[in-house]
Amino acid sequence: MTRLSAPLAALCVAALMIVAAAASADDDDHDRARAAREAGEIRPLAEILAVVERDHPGTFLEVELERDDDRWVYEIEVLRSDGVVIELLYDAATAELIAKHGEGDDD
Repeated sequence: MTRLSAPLAALCVAALMIVAAAASADDDDHDRARAAREAGEIRPLAEILAVVERDHPGTFLEVELERDDDRWVYEIEVLRSDGVVIELLYDAATAELIAKHGEGDDD
């Protein structure tokens, strides 16, 4: 049996969560997000998750793609190894970290 590395397994879990969320979400939102990706308005989720894994290691709990102030934003919740859950907001077009929220943050 082949075992996945922790980062790859986390990416797979996050992708499955997005698929599950998209299946239950409004079709219009899903279509808008897909169209934004196809139009090059947002970066692929895998690119964003690679940045998150590098800069904020932990377990992905939730990933959402939303419109905020006329731009696409990835909202990602991560459970750090110290047990703290943080929420990270990334500009979906640039992969720039917009905000970081969570208990124990110095930011």
